[in-house]
Amino acid sequence: MADTSTQEVLAAVRDAKFPASKEELLRAARASGASQEVLKALRGIPAEEYANREDVAHSVRVDPASDLGLSPAQRAEQARKGGAPGQSQHLRDVPKPPVEEELDQ
Repeated sequence: MADTSTQEVLAAVRDAKFPASKEELLRAARASGASQEVLKALRGIPAEEYANREDVAHSVRVDPASDLGLSPAQRAEQARKGGAPGQSQHLRDVPKPPVEEELDQ
């Protein structure tokens, strides 16, 4: 698992033209001056065509709690909720609990 965040990886590929292959993403990251950790994270993604930055975010392996901004309640919901086969727990979509929605207003 790379010592970087999803946000750093996405910033490194911001100039990539989508759809993009893994190699095109690596070239864009190198051109933007990405760190070795970001390049390492990109080298770890499957060699396939990525339609957009969201696809990249879902494929890159980083610390699950690094930058998702989820509350403990949302992480617990991810653990309870079943996801698609092969989908990591930290990638499961979960809404904010109603009490957190109310507190944000």
